[in-house]
Amino acid sequence: MTFKITTSPGGHAFAADAGETILEAALRDGVTLPYGCRNGACGACKGKVLEGGIEHGAFQEHALSEADRAAGLTLFCCAKPTSDVTIEVREIGATKDIPVKAMPCRVEKIEKPAPDVAILRLKLPAGERLQFLAGQYVEILLKDGKRRAFSLANAPHDDEFLQLHIRHVAGGLFTDFVFNELKEKAILRFEGPHGTFFLREDSDKPLVLVASGTGFAPLKSIVEHAFHNRHQRPMTLYWGARTARDLYLAELAQGWAEQHADFKFIPVISEPQAGDGWQGRTGFVHQAVLDDFTDLSGVQIYACGAPAMVAAARESFTAQRGLPQEEFFSDAFTLAGADK
Repeated sequence: MTFKITTSPGGHAFAADAGETILEAALRDGVTLPYGCRNGACGACKGKVLEGGIEHGAFQEHALSEADRAAGLTLFCCAKPTSDVTIEVREIGATKDIPVKAMPCRVEKIEKPAPDVAILRLKLPAGERLQFLAGQYVEILLKDGKRRAFSLANAPHDDEFLQLHIRHVAGGLFTDFVFNELKEKAILRFEGPHGTFFLREDSDKPLVLVASGTGFAPLKSIVEHAFHNRHQRPMTLYWGARTARDLYLAELAQGWAEQHADFKFIPVISEPQAGDGWQGRTGFVHQAVLDDFTDLSGVQIYACGAPAMVAAARESFTAQRGLPQEEFFSDAFTLAGADK
């Protein structure tokens, strides 16, 4: 059995098989809806059901609240239609012409700028390049059929090597392998690019970039892409971490601030250590943004990192600082199906 899914206001129609999520069906048919984690944790794919019936599927409460469900909202990465459905959603046009590929790659270099962070540089086969948008991610394909998703930290123009920032999660299937077994010259396979977290270049609004932990990776791609294309939009990067050493590329970000007048870097530590001599900002990274901005109605927000941070930022920025919902772009790094 199949069901017809119609988008509004786009007016596109596609078929969803029984048991298939709305997002899966849309992507299969070339209709790109906003999405991030694809497992009900980040809320990036949230939209409204205007007509028809759906099953919400498995999701995390912070991504789709009871009030959301009462208002007719759902997460398209989890929701499965039970009839023909019309959905209200912002379609993404910029990714539609970029092919998703499954490719091998060679681990060219492994660096560990922090005890629990590895930076992988991956080399594609001769003559191959991966087309992607700054901020998107790839999925590493494991031998047992499982996948692990990691954001691309290099900018699209700087594509000799693909760069991934991987935080070690104790007991994590892939991250344990990276930190304990993976060697340079090893061969991995990946699929990508994926995701609708990318720089919207049709706007001239200032950018406020908010990262926690390795959420810095896709924002690094966005920042370096903006510099390369000589964007004139002011950018402010807030990077939050538990301790100073967790800001594993702080010198790079500080260098950007010294070289570009329109770029500001604000590191934020939640648990400063006695021996660090930390004299910078402390607390939660989203609170630092709230402290600095009384009005966010004229900016775009790009938030990436822990789901709790992304959810808190979305809620507080829109409810307390006037940020339009459509100007909040996010990628929440979840562990349910992907250790990013």
